[in-house]
Amino acid sequence: MGITSVWAITSHPDPFISDLSPHLLPAMEADRSQPLAQQRWELWQQAPLPDYRTWYRSPGFTAADGAAVESFRELTAPGLNVDDLCSGLVDPDFSAIDDVWADLPGEGMFVSVNSKDYAVRSFFHAIGPARAALLPGWCGNFLLTSAQVRQTLPHVERALAFTPDERSAADAQDWLYYVPRDECVLDGPLRMWRTAAENGLGLCGLAVHVS
Repeated sequence: MGITSVWAITSHPDPFISDLSPHLLPAMEADRSQPLAQQRWELWQQAPLPDYRTWYRSPGFTAADGAAVESFRELTAPGLNVDDLCSGLVDPDFSAIDDVWADLPGEGMFVSVNSKDYAVRSFFHAIGPARAALLPGWCGNFLLTSAQVRQTLPHVERALAFTPDERSAADAQDWLYYVPRDECVLDGPLRMWRTAAENGLGLCGLAVHVS
């Protein structure tokens, strides 16, 4: 059975962010605070993964290497609590499609839609754990007021600003780089932060399954 995942970052006025808070923030914190999630994060922070093209293919790839990759894959899959909430399983009156993403103008949204893959996984591997640690929220999920957007913008700019050589290396590790229908995961998040900060808007990031 196939899956379709979405990672979307959307901009909203503060009253809308406030309305989303009682729905999304508890689910995001529940996913972040899971002991296994924290263990997987620490493992990745301590031991960044090698070139993804060597995973399971290199003669030197060991069982321990495979366990590290699988841990990272679990870390960067949609969090169960946010995923269930946004699909309407927790509250049939709330879903990401109807209550967060509906009727947004194109410039008010970054979205990456993938079949049998996850944008956050490719994004995190491409930027590496040190840069990922500068980003707010948890594995692509966050809810920020306009003040928090302005406060976190310098950290996001540090995470996603690259020299030409660094950008080339990141592109080489982003296996979604050649998906032509989507804005690159290395570009969309920073665009959204800068635009929201300029316009006094908050941000909502959601990484979920839609089928």
